[in-house]
Amino acid sequence: MSQVSKDFTVSKTDLRTYKLVETTLPVLGEGEVLVKVGKFAFTSNNVTYAAFGEMMQYWDFFPAPEGFGRVPVWGFGDIIASNNDGLKVGERIFGYLPMSSHVVLRADHVKPAGFVDVSAHRAHLALVYNQYNRVAGDAGYAEKFEDQQALLRPLFMTAFFIDDLIADNDFFGAKAVVLSSASSKTALGVAYLLSQNRDVEVIGLTSPSNKGFVEATGYYDRVVTYDNIASIPSDLKVVFVDMAGNAKVITDLHNHFRDAMTYSCVVGGTHWEARGVSESLPGPKPVFFFAPTQIAKRTKDWGPGGIEKRFAASWLAFLASVAGWMHVVTGKGEADVARVYLAMLDGKVAPSEGHMLSV
Repeated sequence: MSQVSKDFTVSKTDLRTYKLVETTLPVLGEGEVLVKVGKFAFTSNNVTYAAFGEMMQYWDFFPAPEGFGRVPVWGFGDIIASNNDGLKVGERIFGYLPMSSHVVLRADHVKPAGFVDVSAHRAHLALVYNQYNRVAGDAGYAEKFEDQQALLRPLFMTAFFIDDLIADNDFFGAKAVVLSSASSKTALGVAYLLSQNRDVEVIGLTSPSNKGFVEATGYYDRVVTYDNIASIPSDLKVVFVDMAGNAKVITDLHNHFRDAMTYSCVVGGTHWEARGVSESLPGPKPVFFFAPTQIAKRTKDWGPGGIEKRFAASWLAFLASVAGWMHVVTGKGEADVARVYLAMLDGKVAPSEGHMLSV
């Protein structure tokens, strides 16, 4: 009897258009496993995946009907059928998944800690997204923190390497780091790391409605609303880390600091409908941050196990601080997935919420 997957798909040209489709799963080929997707996190980071789906090839990970895409998410699943000698039915895995009920992965380089999906359609994509953890061999796994791991660990990995990039370049000569969309989970991770380990001022930009929440996390030295950017001294040398992708905010920051801005880094697109930046901005040209580039550099610099050791220590410390500001909200089925998806597109999800979903 054939297996059927329920796939939540969205239009590549109109992100508010979605449909749930049923797909007949193929007979497993050599090395393949069938994974039942148990639960996945959905955050503003996934809106970035959709907004930059074409440019950054996020649509390529999981095939979908013409004109539609499956937004990648981070979550847990269980192997329910296996044609791979190294992976057994019943194993639980963590990694990059589609917003679906099932997914077929072609596993290779199988080790106790994990494996790599070597499906042909993913061969050109960054290795970091094709790696899967086997939870039985994951030293950083704790069952009671599964939700927190799915919601925060991949984002904190991005935050870890943003912080590392800035420090690795002597803060680009700046005395402060300005983070837009300061309530986003990636920004909170960067702010936490900077506040713990770096001798720079950490400034968060956010909306008036989120200002109290951002201040309460304790990660920022100063929290400023978008309409009050002028309150920051314009001669303060700053690095700008942009999580919002809002053209007006980017333009306002560049015009305010001009040459006092020493580096401008675009990470996300939480304000996805306000994208588009002038080519003639004063100060440094905004560059897109791509975590795999810094990961490759540090893999060479730190040697085998170097990244894992450093990241694990930072992650466990950050995890201990999260209980003070995040609570997990669960949902199941098309209606819940669509509701959270659309609310996240519209920026209407409280920053204190962490949404765990299943199709």
